[in-house]
Amino acid sequence: MTTLRALWRIPSARVALLVLVAVGFLTIFGEALAPHDPLHQYTDDVLQGPSAEHLLGTDYVGRDVLSRVMAGARLSVVGAVEAVLIGAVLGVPSGLASAWLGPRLEWITLRVSDTLVILPFTVFAIAVAGTLGNGLQQAMIAIGVLISPIFFRVTRSVAIGLRKEQYVEAAELMGATEWWTLRKHIWAKVLPNVAVALAQATGAALLVVASLSFLGLGVTPPAPTWGGMLASDLGFLAQQPWAPVFPAIPMMATVGSLNLLADVIRDVAGASTLRRRRSRQTPVSIQPKEQNDVVKA
Repeated sequence: MTTLRALWRIPSARVALLVLVAVGFLTIFGEALAPHDPLHQYTDDVLQGPSAEHLLGTDYVGRDVLSRVMAGARLSVVGAVEAVLIGAVLGVPSGLASAWLGPRLEWITLRVSDTLVILPFTVFAIAVAGTLGNGLQQAMIAIGVLISPIFFRVTRSVAIGLRKEQYVEAAELMGATEWWTLRKHIWAKVLPNVAVALAQATGAALLVVASLSFLGLGVTPPAPTWGGMLASDLGFLAQQPWAPVFPAIPMMATVGSLNLLADVIRDVAGASTLRRRRSRQTPVSIQPKEQNDVVKA
């Protein structure tokens, strides 16, 4: 709650949070609030411009663009969040284990992380789709596995730095278990960095979901996604040069807000850490008690 209050006091963070709340509302209720069925084809209104009936016009088969943008938020955003959660579940525990559970496990986790980093994303996604089938869940598994090294490296770097802190060494000397030390002393320091990585990775995953839809992987047509709409609109630029703007705007607003929020969280967490260090280093001056100059007889 303290972090949220600190974020809300920063104007840029307020803007980012309001945009993300609006995107979340659109993700949950967008399809229900859409003025038309996003899959219905108005064959008499193909490639129509904005009008009173279709506020953002229609696409190449006569589907209402506004309804598809609103309905496409669910698959686009939920898919990105799902991929990021998979990456965090794989990366954060392995990062903590690598820093705390001995050199052998550290060597294994580092080699796995390095291997995932150098894997070509598109080739890996196609391989997963060929093995598990083409679908949203399979694509999100591929994305989550490939972004897990982000969380692994962030968590490991912070945990290694905390191992040499005096309060951690004192807890170990007093007989505290590794699990107790991680839970009481390490996790609270790791969490702000993980939150920054979550925000940045969600924005990146949203773009990756869009690129997979652009390539025909992940969500299968005619289900609406922002990336799928971009892919289909690019084929009709001569008739509707403005069409790709409509799905691109919510995508750019979401990614930009996530990146802005990540920067603000990093600044707030850094300022909080600096204040704690200064408070520990500032010596406490003890004022001697004033003595009476008058000696009572």
